[in-house]
This record gives sequence, C-alpha cells and structure tokens, in this order.
Amino acid sequence: MQTAKTETSKAEFLIIAAPDLNQARQDWLGSLTNSRRLAAHTLDAYERDTRQFLQFMTGHLGTPPALKDVSNLRIADLRSYLASRRNDGAGARTLGRGLAGVRSLLRYLEKQGLANAAGASAIRAPRQPKSLPKPLSADAALRVVNTQQQLAEEPWIAARNAAVLTLLYGCGLRISEALGLTPDAVADTTARSLTIQGKGGKSRLVPLLPAVHQAIAEYRRLCPFHLNGTTPLFRGAKGGALHAGIIQREMQKMRSALNLPETATPHALRHSFATHLLARGGDLRTIQELLGHASLSTTQVYTGVDTDRLLEIYDKAHPRAHP
Repeated sequence: MQTAKTETSKAEFLIIAAPDLNQARQDWLGSLTNSRRLAAHTLDAYERDTRQFLQFMTGHLGTPPALKDVSNLRIADLRSYLASRRNDGAGARTLGRGLAGVRSLLRYLEKQGLANAAGASAIRAPRQPKSLPKPLSADAALRVVNTQQQLAEEPWIAARNAAVLTLLYGCGLRISEALGLTPDAVADTTARSLTIQGKGGKSRLVPLLPAVHQAIAEYRRLCPFHLNGTTPLFRGAKGGALHAGIIQREMQKMRSALNLPETATPHALRHSFATHLLARGGDLRTIQELLGHASLSTTQVYTGVDTDRLLEIYDKAHPRAHP
C-alpha cells in the first residue's frame, strides 16, 4: 500500500498547474522543439525548471496555478521561488538556469497575450561565481604534446596532432588561432616569435620555442600534402583544412589513455601555458600580452589557480611570516 507522502509527491508531479496553464506550457515546449530546435538537454532542463517553478507556485498559492495567477507575476513571487530553491541547496548556476526557463515561458505567454513578463525581466539573476581555469600539471601537459603519446595510427597525423597541441601549450594559442596558421607564417625556422591575429583582429607576439619549431618541422616532413603560401598549415586526413572538433576528439581519447581528468581539453593547454608561466615567475602583465587578453582582470583569474606559489612568496617575503 502506498503511503500518503508517495501519493502527494505523485500528485505534485502530475498536477503542476491548472488545465489552461498546463496546456499553454505544453504549447511552449512544443514551440521550443519545432521552431527554435533547441538541444535535447536544454529542452529537458527547461521542462524540469518550469515544472519545479509551478510546483513551488502550487505550494505558494495553495492550489495549482492557472494562467490568471502568472499573468502578472510579481517580482516578490519570483524572489520567493529563488529563495525556496536556494534553501533546497541550489547553487547560483542552477538558480540562474531555472530563472532563464521561467523567463522563456513567461515571454512566450506574453507573445500570446496571456501574461506580462515584465517582472521576470526585471529580476536579476543570481551572480555567477567565476570558475577558475583547470590547467594540466606540467608532467601531464608534456605527455599530451609528445608525438609518441598520440593515438593516431598514421605517423603524419600523430605528428600533426602533437604540433597543434604544442602550439596551444608552448605559445598559449587558442585552438582557432593555431588552426588559422599558414605555412608562410612559420616558414622562418629560426624565428623566436610569431605574430598572431587574435580576437577582434588584435595582433600580438607570442614566443616560438625550439620545441614548437621541432613539432611543426616534424609534421611538415611527414605530411603527404603540399604545404606552402597562405593555404592552411594543418590539414585533415583528406587534405582539407583541419577542424577543431578533430583535435578535441583526439584529446578526449587521450584523456582515457593517459588517465587525465575530464577537464583536460585543448583549451586547458592554454590555461596550462599561463599557469605554468606564473608559477615560474612570470608577471601578470606579460602573461596578459601573451594571451591577448584585453583586460588584466581576465588574466588575474590565474592567480587563483596558482595559490601554492602565492603562499610560497608570502612565506619568503612577508616580515611576519617567520617568528
């Protein structure tokens, strides 16, 4: 025999709104599927978040909400909903995503002439915490860029993958910047720097270490395609321009083979470049220039990664660090 608590939870799941609002919500979900063609996981999140919101409103009102109850929703109601979810342990990201789902539903209802979404638009989403970059350890980064560790069977493809990954770790490039290089750009094998066109068309100089030259030279030696001029330096298996997704998939395979964390992505090598430089005494202004960050505040996030170094500096330099 089912308990009263079980029956109640089922009722909350099945009856989350009065028939008019429930039908409008189903129409909204249908429009997201057919018109906006959102990804399946996004649709699932919107369905779940609005279901939780309407379940909250049921308790808030004492009865399943109807269209009239959300037609002119107050900011106070939405704040009560966010407070309830926060009390249940939801973090800022979860709350922000939940509010986005509710806003989408209310804006749909507004377009249908069924609600006023002003309250939902006026309320601020919870401040999102800044997530720290997740670099690889120096040992892991060196293994990832090693040609011998690449999983591709064809030697030239293994050399290609190693060269691309070496550019990310050795020069701090974004993957799009590495794949945008031409043979002419790296023709001078004695060059100590490379000019990169970054975001917003801004140019910057990055170092060209001997290891980077060696990785590119090995790839060019083995590549079966003619590489010259302003054509793409890095090629796919059939000779066309190499796509970022291929390198990302290769990195995914290496995570398993080398027992690396899920955070080990091509972009993590750029984070590793900055973090390891900082750990060896690099200053933030220089790292900012090398990464092509428009603002120093963007680069300062790496100080949160290298806490051990900051504590070491404190122990050595602060007058009160030692008795």
